[in-house]
Amino acid sequence: MSDDWYSAENATFGDRIEAARSAAGMTQGQLAKRLGIKLGTLKSWEQDLSEPRANKLQMLAGVLGVSLAWLLSGEGDGVAPPDEGGELDATALATLQEIRELRSQMAGMADRLALLEKRLRQTLKDHI
Repeated sequence: MSDDWYSAENATFGDRIEAARSAAGMTQGQLAKRLGIKLGTLKSWEQDLSEPRANKLQMLAGVLGVSLAWLLSGEGDGVAPPDEGGELDATALATLQEIRELRSQMAGMADRLALLEKRLRQTLKDHI
């Protein structure tokens, strides 16, 4: 399971930013200052409420010492997964895995809902 800890199926873009920031030993405030952004902006990225523009995305990868591909998908040069050995019991690990699976399913459903909404708008437009 730890091999794909930060994969697109198991972690969000915000999860990867937070993990890379922590691995770099930076606080949110320190990273925001280095990027020249407001603290609230960085927090919204880590909480998956918004995403950086391309120029900030590249800068973010450089400052954190990870590849752009890793930030976006969890593939490529990134940070090591957290050490799970002994820190979490089997129940906690199972719960964490279930949360990851639900997050993945929810993302898929959100994509499907967006497609259905688009189809409905087009159908309504065609009938007007």
